[in-house]
Amino acid sequence: MNAALASAAVVVRRTIAASAEELFDAWLDPEALAAWMRPGTVRSAVAKVEPHEGGSYEITMFGQSGPIVHRGVYRQIDRPKRLVFTWASPGTELRDTLVTVDFMPVDTLTEVVVTHEELPESAKPSHRNGWTRGLENLEQACTQGLFSQTQLKEMS
Repeated sequence: MNAALASAAVVVRRTIAASAEELFDAWLDPEALAAWMRPGTVRSAVAKVEPHEGGSYEITMFGQSGPIVHRGVYRQIDRPKRLVFTWASPGTELRDTLVTVDFMPVDTLTEVVVTHEELPESAKPSHRNGWTRGLENLEQACTQGLFSQTQLKEMS
């Protein structure tokens, strides 16, 4: 990896009052994912997921400037510890980048750490903001009880 790409890794952390299982599942359930994956001015989103290693996903975010499609493939699914997937969007110049999400229990809370690698240098600020806002939305959804184990099972 060249120095420009290596330096462009984005790491965002948030500790959320939910179990690692609930948070992990909210990343793989299409309805849950669409509910919280709405950073910035995104008003709504639609998600399609094939939640297995080698499976693909597509998240279409609808904002003021129209739809923005994000696509990738799940490389590792280790419930409830780690999720690794590729991420390609207009913000990455449609090149595959790599996202790793770690879920670390801390008492009754879970620290969620998103590491986004192989980004073009110019994409670093927008992706840091996007992941920060996304995790804020995920926390808010958990606080409102939207992603309990029972509700996630009902969505499936």
